[in-house]
Amino acid sequence: MTASRARLTDLDLHRLIKSGDDDERATAAHKLCRAMDRADLSDMDRAAAEKILRVLAGDVAEMVRRALAVTLKSSDLVPRDVARRLARDVDSVAMPMIAFSPAFTDEDLIEIVRSGSSSRQTAVAGRPKVSRDVADVIAAEAGELAVRTLAANDNADLSESAMGRAVQRFGTSRELVAALAYRPVLPMAITEKLIGLASEAVRDHLVSRHALAPEVAIQLAQFTRERATVDLIDQAGAAPDMANFVATLNARKALNASLLLRGLARGQMAFFEHGLSELAGVSHERAWLMVHDAGPLGLRAIYDRAGLPPRLFQAFRAGVDTWRSMQSEGADMTGDRFQQRMLERFLTQRPHTPREDMAYLLERLDRTPEPEVAAANAA
Repeated sequence: MTASRARLTDLDLHRLIKSGDDDERATAAHKLCRAMDRADLSDMDRAAAEKILRVLAGDVAEMVRRALAVTLKSSDLVPRDVARRLARDVDSVAMPMIAFSPAFTDEDLIEIVRSGSSSRQTAVAGRPKVSRDVADVIAAEAGELAVRTLAANDNADLSESAMGRAVQRFGTSRELVAALAYRPVLPMAITEKLIGLASEAVRDHLVSRHALAPEVAIQLAQFTRERATVDLIDQAGAAPDMANFVATLNARKALNASLLLRGLARGQMAFFEHGLSELAGVSHERAWLMVHDAGPLGLRAIYDRAGLPPRLFQAFRAGVDTWRSMQSEGADMTGDRFQQRMLERFLTQRPHTPREDMAYLLERLDRTPEPEVAAANAA
């Protein structure tokens, strides 16, 4: 400590405990705890501070113990034995420590979850950081409120098995389903489980933010009133394995000229290439070569081999030419802004497009862009 600060000694402890008034001792405890937490303590000072904290933790007055817990709830000054003692105290004392104190080990927190009330379980679930081991126990053993709090805590390390267990136990809770759905990262298997349980608004969020397995995307795309429809073009853009995605579409007889044209018009060139590869029975590398590097007849050759309608070739030709033009201009070929610009240019060429596909493309063009897209377009 600096010379201008008084050393923490037994004298401080004596001054704290000599008063018989609970309010005075609680006020003194608060001031002393705050001073100790702010001080640059030497090893000797820290030892003296920990001695004082042990005395405060055993004070007969709840107000004094609470002053300690509230003032030092996030401090690394509190030794583990004091934190554990306070965690077994009444709720007004225990809850601040359980919710914030860095003194606890994972074993301590798991013990609290398994032996504590719903409110204490919930306090653990909402901590600034929850490890995977603690999260696994909460998901498997804690009450619904704690599991919902855990799901909503972006700083909780939730494994796929923990999410699955939470859904298994409390899948009928809309609040839990929504909390999981809005996590920044979801395994595909969990996304698929939540799709069938979520409200329409949450379901829309799931299908727009997280990739679905091709089978699930196709099934949802076929629903109309019962569920929000899935745009397979959006799902194609999010697919981690494009070859598998188009293969599944083809197996379900959903990979057709209409879908490919819609994808191409929205700038999904990889989807278009893989779609041609699948329908024509050639490798993706060969399909790419025929679309991009085989001269003016390459696209026509693979288009015909894929069995696509001759009357639509010029529309596909316009889509490929538009994409190439934007690429040559050095445009950023990713994101919503690119899709909007690609679609605008494609439609200005008045391609011969079936009425249903044109309606779809115009509807997509009409959609209000995300805020960042609108800002970029306005720039």
